[in-house]
Amino acid sequence: MPDERIYVINLSRLYWTGRARRAPRALKRIREFLERHTKAEKIIIDESINEYIFSRAYDRPPRRVAVRVLPVDKEGKILKAVLAIPVTAGEVRASEAESQG
Repeated sequence: MPDERIYVINLSRLYWTGRARRAPRALKRIREFLERHTKAEKIIIDESINEYIFSRAYDRPPRRVAVRVLPVDKEGKILKAVLAIPVTAGEVRASEAESQG
Protein backbone atom coordinates (compact mmCIF):
# COMPACT_ATOMS: atom_id res chain seq x y z
CA MET A 1 0.00 0.00 0.00
CA PRO A 2 1.29 3.49 -0.77
CA ASP A 3 2.17 5.89 1.99
CA GLU A 4 -1.08 7.80 1.83
CA ARG A 5 -4.39 7.60 -0.03
CA ILE A 6 -7.51 9.73 -0.09
CA TYR A 7 -10.95 8.16 -0.52
CA VAL A 8 -14.26 9.97 -0.92
CA ILE A 9 -16.84 7.73 0.72
CA ASN A 10 -20.46 8.09 -0.31
CA LEU A 11 -22.81 7.83 2.67
CA SER A 12 -26.03 8.85 0.94
CA ARG A 13 -27.46 5.32 1.08
CA LEU A 14 -27.81 5.75 4.83
CA TYR A 15 -30.73 8.04 4.04
CA TRP A 16 -32.62 5.12 2.45
CA THR A 17 -33.08 3.57 5.88
CA GLY A 18 -34.78 4.78 9.04
CA ARG A 19 -33.63 7.96 10.74
CA ALA A 20 -32.49 6.31 13.97
CA ARG A 21 -28.78 5.61 14.45
CA ARG A 22 -27.59 6.95 11.09
CA ALA A 23 -24.36 8.42 12.50
CA PRO A 24 -23.16 5.16 14.10
CA ARG A 25 -24.05 3.33 10.88
CA ALA A 26 -22.03 5.92 8.94
CA LEU A 27 -18.94 5.12 11.01
CA LYS A 28 -19.52 1.40 10.45
CA ARG A 29 -19.90 2.02 6.70
CA ILE A 30 -16.61 3.97 6.61
CA ARG A 31 -14.80 1.13 8.38
CA GLU A 32 -16.29 -1.51 6.02
CA PHE A 33 -15.41 0.59 2.95
CA LEU A 34 -11.78 1.00 4.06
CA GLU A 35 -11.41 -2.68 4.94
CA ARG A 36 -12.72 -3.64 1.50
CA HIS A 37 -10.55 -1.21 -0.46
CA THR A 38 -7.32 -1.43 1.51
CA LYS A 39 -7.37 -5.10 2.61
CA ALA A 40 -6.28 -3.99 6.09
CA GLU A 41 -6.86 -6.10 9.17
CA LYS A 42 -7.50 -3.16 11.49
CA ILE A 43 -8.77 0.36 10.80
CA ILE A 44 -8.32 3.12 13.38
CA ILE A 45 -10.85 5.92 12.85
CA ASP A 46 -9.56 9.29 14.02
CA GLU A 47 -11.57 11.56 16.30
CA SER A 48 -11.84 14.18 13.52
CA ILE A 49 -14.01 11.84 11.42
CA ASN A 50 -16.18 11.05 14.44
CA GLU A 51 -16.69 14.75 15.20
CA TYR A 52 -17.51 15.52 11.57
CA ILE A 53 -20.10 12.72 11.34
CA PHE A 54 -21.81 13.77 14.58
CA SER A 55 -21.48 17.54 13.93
CA ARG A 56 -24.82 17.88 12.17
CA ALA A 57 -27.01 15.58 14.22
CA TYR A 58 -27.31 11.96 15.31
CA ASP A 59 -29.72 11.20 12.46
CA ARG A 60 -28.31 13.52 9.72
CA PRO A 61 -24.71 12.55 8.88
CA PRO A 62 -23.05 14.15 5.84
CA ARG A 63 -23.78 12.54 2.46
CA ARG A 64 -20.10 12.02 1.68
CA VAL A 65 -16.82 12.29 3.52
CA ALA A 66 -13.22 12.57 2.27
CA VAL A 67 -10.88 10.34 4.27
CA ARG A 68 -7.07 10.20 4.21
CA VAL A 69 -5.66 6.75 5.00
CA LEU A 70 -2.22 6.49 6.58
CA PRO A 71 -0.38 3.23 7.33
CA VAL A 72 0.55 2.72 10.98
CA ASP A 73 2.80 -0.29 10.45
CA LYS A 74 5.17 -1.12 7.57
CA GLU A 75 3.11 -4.02 6.20
CA GLY A 76 -0.03 -1.89 5.87
CA LYS A 77 -2.16 -4.19 8.01
CA ILE A 78 -3.05 -1.44 10.48
CA LEU A 79 -4.29 1.84 9.01
CA LYS A 80 -5.40 5.13 10.48
CA ALA A 81 -8.21 7.07 8.81
CA VAL A 82 -8.15 10.87 9.21
CA LEU A 83 -10.51 13.49 7.81
CA ALA A 84 -8.91 14.63 4.53
CA ILE A 85 -10.56 18.04 4.44
CA PRO A 86 -10.59 19.43 7.98
CA VAL A 87 -13.95 21.00 8.74
CA THR A 88 -14.88 22.43 12.10
CA ALA A 89 -18.38 22.17 13.51
CA GLY A 90 -18.74 25.95 13.32
CA GLU A 91 -18.07 25.91 9.57
CA VAL A 92 -20.70 23.21 9.07
CA ARG A 93 -23.32 25.18 11.01
CA ALA A 94 -22.46 28.40 9.15
CA SER A 95 -22.86 26.74 5.75
CA GLU A 96 -26.21 25.27 6.83
CA ALA A 97 -27.40 28.71 7.95
CA GLU A 98 -26.40 30.21 4.58
CA SER A 99 -28.25 27.53 2.65
CA GLN A 100 -31.44 28.01 4.67
CA GLY A 101 -31.65 31.66 3.83
